[in-house]
Order: sequence, then structure tokens, then C-alpha cells
Amino acid sequence: PAGFGPVAWLRWGWRTLTSMRTALILLFLLALASVPGSVFPQRDISPEKVAEYFRDSPTLAEWMDRLSLFDVFQAPWFAAIYLLLFVSLVGCVLPRSVTHYRELRRRPPAAPRNLSRLPRHAVVEGEADVAELAALLRRKGFRVSTGPDWVGAEKGYLRETGNLLFHVALVGILVAVGVGALYGYRGNVLVVEGEGFANTVAAYDRYQPGQRVTAESLEPFSFTLRDFQATYQTAGENQGQPLDYVARLGVSDRPGAAERPYDLKVNEPLNVHGTQTYLINHGYAPVVKVTDGDGQVAYEGPVPCLPVDQRTLTSECVIKVPDARPEQLGFLARFLPSTASAEGGYVSVFPAAVNPTMQIWAFSGDLGLDDGVPQSVYQLDTDKLKPLVMQSEPLLPGQSLKLPDGAGTIAFTEVREWISLQIAYDPGRWPALVSAVVATVALVLSLMVHRRRVWLRVRRADGDGPARIEVGGLSRTEGNTGFTQEFDEIVKTLRGRSAAAPAKE
Repeated sequence: PAGFGPVAWLRWGWRTLTSMRTALILLFLLALASVPGSVFPQRDISPEKVAEYFRDSPTLAEWMDRLSLFDVFQAPWFAAIYLLLFVSLVGCVLPRSVTHYRELRRRPPAAPRNLSRLPRHAVVEGEADVAELAALLRRKGFRVSTGPDWVGAEKGYLRETGNLLFHVALVGILVAVGVGALYGYRGNVLVVEGEGFANTVAAYDRYQPGQRVTAESLEPFSFTLRDFQATYQTAGENQGQPLDYVARLGVSDRPGAAERPYDLKVNEPLNVHGTQTYLINHGYAPVVKVTDGDGQVAYEGPVPCLPVDQRTLTSECVIKVPDARPEQLGFLARFLPSTASAEGGYVSVFPAAVNPTMQIWAFSGDLGLDDGVPQSVYQLDTDKLKPLVMQSEPLLPGQSLKLPDGAGTIAFTEVREWISLQIAYDPGRWPALVSAVVATVALVLSLMVHRRRVWLRVRRADGDGPARIEVGGLSRTEGNTGFTQEFDEIVKTLRGRSAAAPAKE
């Protein structure tokens, strides 16, 4: 319309943003935006599964990464929904809280002149005193106001109180998440059996601190992975299905403290002064020993392998040996926990390490590690490398493979297991839990409690005849079927009181 300028547009935008309808739409969008975070692997939780996506479908993974589907909760579009919802809730709750406060201080309205027009109406014969009638309704939980010949009563304010508390709790959850993002941190680390971890920034494979977190903020604990055991279904249709995972740790809560044992399980995180350590993945790390062409040990240690088949834990490994001479060596390996021969090769038939073997693909040449370009430890670019061995026979623990052209040997010495951990400190965790509990209770109140009003008007007949008490009731909430029963109980109480009253002489 004419004269609808920038100020009017801003006012219209603010009213639209802070409306209850917009808040509900944004809440739905926030829940919808969280779905990809549970469908697709997240980089801050399972970086190895994200790497598997890039290996299996590089083009699709690149587009997914552009849309932040591997970092949903750090994505700009998720933050936009989050902030708009926060502003909408605050702008919606504040004016409604002021209005509700005024409603609580306001006396119930006076009785209408004609109560028979109300949805619920009854007449009771008998003597009546306004003060006694008011006391009767107060005992039933009503807020009461009185006049010369009438009583007005109202209750059900907890409905709006619960509604406001629900929205305040949602704001509390958003604030708690924001506090956790500012003052909390999380990181991922892969630990092999026999190795340890100290909670320092340098020890993390991936570390995401909040804006207010410093290196001194980290809790100074450490632990060693003594053993990892996975239990699987051994027979039946669900053969190979995991039953239990246990990582046995030796934990020191602070530097110099005595080590204590702890069994880390999937749903039982290690808690050290509020810092939670979660078990999120596991796999195999076969130990290999690489001797170069000069007879020197160029590499020796465990090699974490990424599972490519979760049912059997068939895994793939990458081994880079830049210190080998005369040429650098690179290996691709396939680890089979329970090896069995099949048509066209070998397969793993069970996820436990019953009959572990390794198959080797060997290459020599410049690995490109000296170029200054970052490389993934789980990928080997073989385009510019010279192939030495293409798919060897399976090596058992203790066996070795001699490389051609005097390039050296690679030995498979033993099998260890690795676990992937997420270590997180979130100061907003408990406030978020309290807010969620408050939101649940408030939602129950807003759904179960109904606003209703009851009026009593005493009409006295001319002469010495009995008085008539007119009762009227009004439910201020649609679908309040329980009000009919409550109103009938009030009328029944009034009639019982009149019948019990002594007759005047």
C-alpha cells in the first residue's frame, strides 16, 4: 500500500519473525536440518568414514562436502536456522511473559448479568452467602473475586505458564548449545593396542576447540589402551553380528596420579572431571616390518586399516616408507581377519581374527611426501610409481614377502586392534539436559491444563422465599471435555450444601 516504507517493512518483518507460527516452522526446520547429521558420517566424529566416502564416490563426496553434509552442525545454513530460531523465541516469549504477568495480577472478571447464556448453566435453590461461596471455590483451586451478590472464579493459568516455560526451555537449550560451542572442545584420536594418549592438543588426530578454549583448558589426563576385545555372534542367521565391545584402559586422572583400570564401552564413556571419552569405532592394525634394499629397517610398527566390509571387517591399509633406499616404497594391503579361499581369490568370512592374513601390492618411486603437499595417510597415489608386486599370496603372521629388483622385504609380524575415540568437553551438557526436562514438564502442563471460568450469582426472591444461586461456566480452551465433569461437581457440592443447611425458624 501507499506509504508502506522501510520502517513499516521492518515492523512487519519483526512481527512475522517473532510470531508463534514462525517459531514452530523454524523449530521444524532445525529438526529437519539435523537429519543429515545422523544419516551421513560427520568429519568431527568419524573422519575415517568420511575418507571412505571420498574414496568410493569422490564426485558425490565433493558435492556433499560443498553442502557441508559432512559438517552439518558447523554449516552456515544450520547456524542461520539456529540464530533465527533463537531470535524468534526470544521475541515471542518476552511480550507474552509480560502479558501473562498482567493476567496473573488481574482479578477474575465480574459475573455477567445473564448466566443462562453461557455454555454451562445451572440453578441451585437455597441460602447462600457470597463469602462462603468464594471460600468453596478457593478450596477447589480457583482464583476468586467477589461483588455484592456474585462470585467470579478462574483457574488454569498453568497452561500459559507451561507454554511460556516450554519456549524458555527451548531458549535454554539453544543457549546451552552456544555455551558448549564457545567453551567446549572435541577431538578424535585413533589409538592402537599397547599405545597411549595424553590429553594435549598435539596428541589429537582432529581437534575442534571452542572460541574461548586454550591449550591450558584441556583436562590433563592420560590413558593407555591395554587390550580391546570384540565379541561376535558365532552361529545362526546373525553370525558375525557384534555383541559387545570392551576397551580396557589404564587411566591416570592427572599427571603423577596412580593408574586405575577402566572398561570403556560404547554406551559407557570415560568421564574425567567432565571430559567425556567415547568409543566410536574399531578396526585392525597389523604390525609390519619393512627392510629396504640396503638391509636397513625402514619402517616397523602397526598400520591402522580401514574396514571396507563391516560384516566381515575386510580392511584396506596404506603403508608409506619414505626412508627406504635406494627408492621410496609404498604398499597397499588387504587385511582379512578370517581368511578362506573362494572362487577368484580369498575372502574373510568372519570379523574376528580367527585366521588373519595380509595381501600386498608393492610400489617403488617418489611418494611425493617431500613436495609439501598434504596427503592422506589412508590413500596412496600409484600413478607415478613403479609396480613391484601385484596382489601377493596371503601372508600369515610371521611370514614375509621378498620384493623384486633387490628393493627389500616386508614382513607381517602380528595383529593388533585399534579404536577410534571422540573426546569432548561440553559445559552446556547439563544445562541442556535440565532445559530438556523443563521443556517436557512444561509441554505436559500446556497440554493437560485448561483455562476455565465459573461465576455464581445470588438472586434473592421477594419476601421470605429461598434464594437462588445461578451457576455459569465457560471453558476458554477448545476440546476441554473434563470441564463438564468439574462443573457438575461444583453444582453437586452447592446442592449438597443447600440440603445440609438448617431450615430457618
